[in-house]
Amino acid sequence: MIQDGFLHICFWVVLCPLYIGLKADLLMDEVGSPTVYMNSTSGTLGFCERRRKVYSVDQWRLSTEDILDELPVDPNRNNYVRRVQECIFSYVSPTPFTSDVRLVAVSEDALENLLDLAISVGETDAFLQFVSGRDGFTDWGPLAHRYGGHQFGVWAGQLGDGRAHLIGTYINRFGERWELQLKGSGRTPYSRGGDGRAVLRSSVREFLCSEAMHYLGIPTSRAASLIVSDDAVWRDQFYNGSLRRERGAMVLRVAKSWFRIGSLEILSHSGEFELLRKLVDFIITNYFPSINSKAPNRTLTFFSIVVSETANLIASWMSVGFAHGVCNTDNFSLLSITIDYGPFGFMESYDADYVPNTSDDEGRYSIGNQANVAMFNLNKLRLALNPLLDSKQQQQASQVLRGFPDLYYKRFTELFRAKLGILGENDQDLALISSFLDLMASTRADFIMSFRQLSEISQDQLRSLSIPQEYWALQDIGQQKQFLAWIDAYILRLKRNPEDTDEKRRRRMMLINPRYVLRNWMAESAVRKAESNDFSEVHLLQKTLCQPFHTQKMAEEAGYSQRTPAWAKHLKVSCSS
Repeated sequence: MIQDGFLHICFWVVLCPLYIGLKADLLMDEVGSPTVYMNSTSGTLGFCERRRKVYSVDQWRLSTEDILDELPVDPNRNNYVRRVQECIFSYVSPTPFTSDVRLVAVSEDALENLLDLAISVGETDAFLQFVSGRDGFTDWGPLAHRYGGHQFGVWAGQLGDGRAHLIGTYINRFGERWELQLKGSGRTPYSRGGDGRAVLRSSVREFLCSEAMHYLGIPTSRAASLIVSDDAVWRDQFYNGSLRRERGAMVLRVAKSWFRIGSLEILSHSGEFELLRKLVDFIITNYFPSINSKAPNRTLTFFSIVVSETANLIASWMSVGFAHGVCNTDNFSLLSITIDYGPFGFMESYDADYVPNTSDDEGRYSIGNQANVAMFNLNKLRLALNPLLDSKQQQQASQVLRGFPDLYYKRFTELFRAKLGILGENDQDLALISSFLDLMASTRADFIMSFRQLSEISQDQLRSLSIPQEYWALQDIGQQKQFLAWIDAYILRLKRNPEDTDEKRRRRMMLINPRYVLRNWMAESAVRKAESNDFSEVHLLQKTLCQPFHTQKMAEEAGYSQRTPAWAKHLKVSCSS
């Protein structure tokens, strides 16, 4: 039996970064196969004759009917903080801001390719009213989701959507079903002592990072829009008694599902086992179609898939030096996508102890401990599912979880070889990889740019240690005497693939190792301008992060591939948002 304290995965210290592949861009066709949509009144599926963009919010259809048909909703429609039982959701409408709102940014890709909305729709007042929670909800019952969770390793009881509203689902022209949430949209029965709001500072970061992660190829929720108000929201950002007036903001978020490990934990902890079974069946049927609906081991198969896909997700995070910051069970998606962007950070100087969250005093969620925490969270999922499993299946689930380290190790090893441009497998690859990381660690070299610049430099330049000044991260590593020996071993390994060329290697690696990620200083610069209603840097970052693997003139002029500026070296990020 796996114990709660079984967290040790030793290989992280050796192999942190990983490669992740690019996703192909979706193309928008004006005409094609039928559009499928959910009728907001009847909940039935409808078809249009043409696959096309929608040019008005009024012509667009959302519904929560497909969820309401199968999952119980709290019959108490009053919006006050309370303990909720025997249901999955509560009815509650967004609370609009009282002041005028401004549109900060939209994701053109999310609007067009997920929601079938023409870009021009995002410029209309009707759209602004919709994404700010003011209009468009009379036909439906927006929902807040009930869930619990382990926070920093301790069971926290009922948590739930304290400031998020599921405003509907949409089935697009590709037949994909998407759930739309407003975040920062006001109090719900799960708000506890909170005001249900989000501030501009954290909302800019979430909008930009969720979109950036998508274009890095990492499974994630998406951000379709970001609006800001002049409503006052008071926050003690670093929990030091310095309360500060900030501006409220809302993000329209999109995901296939917002169910998380905590969605099942709350039911198991409360002894609501029939409802637990009902929800697990619903999740498997709707989000895991590869699982046979009549298979006796379907719950075990579901758990096995979540374990495997979570290993892949954490490996993907490591590939770009991403630290989530708050890896609680209520922030771990059952679909193994990245959700709930809070005090995240992209590691700059290579450091396995990097902690992006200043509230994490013990470093529980350091970047080097994310694989351990993932296994801890998966164990909590296993325990939540135990009431649905017989004794043999419970033993099998424990065995599945024991395989997590191997799954994770295999995935990040594959990805890391690719980051170095290595083809095939060799027994010496592990030594080559760990040696490079040791060099990075000893010189505090920049994680992203070390790999990117290794992608750009030629073998001849490496061999002669003729490292141009613009390759500043490699110059940092070059301070180590062992670097030349590593280069010799690296070039020898590359030669084991005789049909490969240096040009092919560089081209291959530049499509894997990003030049741009959302560094904290970049986000902070955009936030400072946005607070004065200058959204230009939000737009520049959004454009840059949509093509993270390609050198861009404006991004270079902004210094996005350079060292962190002096003013930003001590930036801090907290859970306060």
